[in-house]
Amino acid sequence: MAEKLQREDETLEDLQLGGLKLLQKKNGFRFGMDSVLLADFALIRPNDLVVDFGTGGGILLLLLIGRGKGERFFGIEIQPDYCEMAERTMKINHLESQVTICCEDAGNADRLFQPCSVDAIICNPPYGEPGTGLESPFSDRAVARNQSENTLISFMKAAFRILKGKGKIHVIYPAAQMFQMMTAMKACHIEPKHFRLIYPRMTSPANLVMIEGVKDAKPGLHPMKPLIIFEENQDLTNELKSIYHIQEQNLV
Repeated sequence: MAEKLQREDETLEDLQLGGLKLLQKKNGFRFGMDSVLLADFALIRPNDLVVDFGTGGGILLLLLIGRGKGERFFGIEIQPDYCEMAERTMKINHLESQVTICCEDAGNADRLFQPCSVDAIICNPPYGEPGTGLESPFSDRAVARNQSENTLISFMKAAFRILKGKGKIHVIYPAAQMFQMMTAMKACHIEPKHFRLIYPRMTSPANLVMIEGVKDAKPGLHPMKPLIIFEENQDLTNELKSIYHIQEQNLV
């Protein structure tokens, strides 16, 4: 079945997580560590209805399913070719009845869902600011990495409308732009409650942050312990090995 659903310009990756597989474009945006870290960070209950803003090929949805987080899933993606590829990925994994892919701008999520109907949102949003870096020669990579001026606000407004009371959104974003993300959340009545900074090494500045926002929650921000990726000898830290389910980790 997988051979029929895979195109010549795609690879089929074994996620080594419950037998799940992911289609990816050979010359397009490919998922990285940030998706794995966000799926581990997100506090999603086993029976939650979950929406992924900007699902791409569906990697976050698969990672949540593999971790037993959530029950019913919707992935919103603006690029039609990625929507179609994500649908084929779900067919390969026999998840058509559990996962629905919607070809739409995530900022218009309230057109797809009833108000106050979603338990949790997960989002690995575009990082770059247009004009501040080199544009990708591949258009899909550029869409995945860059954002328009009002992307964050439109995402957060849509999240507020569809989340249930005290529903949660989980995002990963550049640490240097943490204030921008939290400001967008608060402007849309989503209160940042927990955040975790990610450091390449103990001696390096943080480069990413994961944030949990809660709809209509009381103010009160709770820092979590930092997440370190590499030891100084270049080995992965034990926590990273645990997140990736690497069996041969050195237990302290």
